[in-house]
Amino acid sequence: MKPSVNIIWLKRDLRLNDHRPLQLAIAEGLPAILLYCFEPSLLNYADSSERHWRFVYQSLQQMQKVLESHNLVLQITYSEVIQTFRKIQDHYTIKFIFSHQEIGNQISYDRDKAVKTFCKNNHIQWNESPTNGVIRGLKARKDFSKYWHATMHEPLFEVDLVKLQTIDTGELLTTIKTNERFYKSITAKQPNFQPGGETYANTYLNSFLNQRVAHYSQQISKPMESRKSCSRLSPYLAWGNLSIKQIYQTALKAITQNGNKFNINFFISRLHWHCHFIQKFETDCSIEFKNLNYGFDEIRNTKNDLYLAAWEKGETGYPLVDACMKCVMATGYLNFRMRSMLVTFLTHQLWQPWQAGVHHLAKQFLDYEPGIHYPQFQMQAGTMGVNTIRTYNPIKQSKDHDPQGIFIKKWIPALQNIPEKLIHEPWLMSDMEQNMYQCIIGSDYAAPIIDSKTAAAFARVSLWNTKKSKTVLKNNTKILAIHTNRKNHEDDNNLQINFS
Repeated sequence: MKPSVNIIWLKRDLRLNDHRPLQLAIAEGLPAILLYCFEPSLLNYADSSERHWRFVYQSLQQMQKVLESHNLVLQITYSEVIQTFRKIQDHYTIKFIFSHQEIGNQISYDRDKAVKTFCKNNHIQWNESPTNGVIRGLKARKDFSKYWHATMHEPLFEVDLVKLQTIDTGELLTTIKTNERFYKSITAKQPNFQPGGETYANTYLNSFLNQRVAHYSQQISKPMESRKSCSRLSPYLAWGNLSIKQIYQTALKAITQNGNKFNINFFISRLHWHCHFIQKFETDCSIEFKNLNYGFDEIRNTKNDLYLAAWEKGETGYPLVDACMKCVMATGYLNFRMRSMLVTFLTHQLWQPWQAGVHHLAKQFLDYEPGIHYPQFQMQAGTMGVNTIRTYNPIKQSKDHDPQGIFIKKWIPALQNIPEKLIHEPWLMSDMEQNMYQCIIGSDYAAPIIDSKTAAAFARVSLWNTKKSKTVLKNNTKILAIHTNRKNHEDDNNLQINFS
C-alpha cells in the first residue's frame, strides 16, 4: 500500500508566516510534500519575464534556509503541476492539496480548473485559502470593504515549523537544473533589482515605517525621490513574501510607536485599493483581454509598429517618457504616476490599443500582479467607461516632478549636458545649442515621434465622445452595479495608486 501524504502547493505565497495552507497542513498531521513548480506554460506566457522567476527563486532559497534549520525540505521542480502531481501519485496516496487561491492570468486560471478536475477524478481534497481579503466568486461589491477590514484585523495564521513533517521525494521530481539555460538565468546576480524573500521584505517594511515614510505623501509622484520614500513593498506583495494583513497590522503598530499618522494612513489606504483592483479582476477576468466597457471596442484598434517599437525602447523623443521606460527596464521599478504616464502616452498620444503594450510592461514590472496590472492598464487607457479620462502631459509631468532633469539625465546619457531650461524639450534647441551641448536631435537623441499636444487633443475628443455614447452609458450601469457599491463613484476616478 502506498503511504499517504498531503501536498502544500506554493504559488504566489512564498513565505513561512501568516500562511493558512501551511497551518492547515500541519493541523492535518500527515507528512507533507512542500512544493513549488516552475511551470513551463507560465514561463512561456506573454506576460512572463526572467526577472519574475529570479525573484521567485530567491524567495524560495530564503525559505529553504529556514526550513533546513528545522530539517525540513522544499521541493522545487521544473514541470507542469499536474504532471508533478501524477508522479507523486505513482508513489504516494495524496489526501489533501493545500494552497492559496490565485487571482492570476488566463493560463493560471485554466491550470487551476484542470487541477480541480484532476483532484475530483482522483478523490483528492483541494483546500484553497482566500488571498489578501479578495473574495472568490463575488458578484457584487456591497460588503467587500467591510469584509476586507474585518480580515485585516484577524490574527495572523501561526505556523509552527516544529510540528511540520516534510517528505524528500529524492529524484522522483524534475529539478530546475535540468533546464540549464533557465537555471543560469534565474541564479544570475542582478544588483539593479530588489532581491526576493521574506527577510528582504521585512527589511523594506521596517525601514519604510520607521524612517522613509516621513516623505511618502510628498514624494510619491517623483520618479527619483519615490524610489526611497515609497514603501517598495509591491514585489513582496506580488509574490507573497508578505501578506497584506502582515503589512496592515505592522503599519497600525507603527502609528502608535513612531507617529507619522498621516503618511502611514495614506499608505494603509493604498493597501485597501491594492485589493480593490484585484477584486475587480477576480470578478471579471476578461479584463485581461477585452475592454471592460465594450462601448470602446470600435475605436483605437490599429497598431503602429514604429510607434510601439519607439515606446518599448524608450526612444519616443520625450525625455521623461523615455527615461521612465529605460528605468523600469533596467530596475523593474517605477512609481505610480510615471507608470500611468507611460500607459496614457501609449494609448492616448500614440493612439495604440492598450493590448499592444500591456505585456511589455508586465514583463518589466518586478511587481507584476495580474489582478492590478490589467484593471489599472484599462483605467489609464480610459476603457473602463466609469472613470475620468486623464491624459498625462509628458512635458508638464517632467517640469513638475523632475524639474532639474536629474532623473532624465540618469537614464538618458545623451542629454547629460543639456541645461535645465532645455532638458524637458530638447528638440527646441537651436543647431548651435545642439552642437554646444553635444546632443544632435535625430542622431544622439530621438526627435519627438509625434506632436504630443495635438495627439492628446485628438485622444481627449475621441475618448470623451465615446464615453458619452449610448452604448458606453448603458454598459456603465452594469459595471457600477458589479464593481462598486458607492453612490458617488468619484473615489475610483480620483485614485492614484501604484500598479502593484
